[in-house]
Amino acid sequence: MPIVTLTVRKPKSEEFKSLVLDSVHAALVSSGVPTTDKFQRVFELDAQDFRFDTHYPDLQASRDDDFVLIEILWSVGRSVKVKKKLLEELMKRLAESGLNPENVMVCFKETAWENWSFGGGRLIHV
Repeated sequence: MPIVTLTVRKPKSEEFKSLVLDSVHAALVSSGVPTTDKFQRVFELDAQDFRFDTHYPDLQASRDDDFVLIEILWSVGRSVKVKKKLLEELMKRLAESGLNPENVMVCFKETAWENWSFGGGRLIHV
């Protein structure tokens, strides 16, 4: 059950946010996540509340106000190969939609299966 969080600077159109969220979900599904396993949120912040370096570490193009930080919280166990494939597909989709991949940062956060309760307070993997 990945939880996807986007952090962007205000203002962003519904189209922009949907493009990114839909692209992330498609890449997750391609990596084996069920289609219906969709939990997403967007934090849209003022510039003073979302600061970032425009070049770190060695970008080919500068970040701008369309910079997107994507955090994917999911269970442990996915290989580096799976993560690379997901990133490749995600960047391809975003580039085809006109978003500069250099303006996108992805952070994978992993947690053990026993840390998930999908509803009702039930731990399904204990």
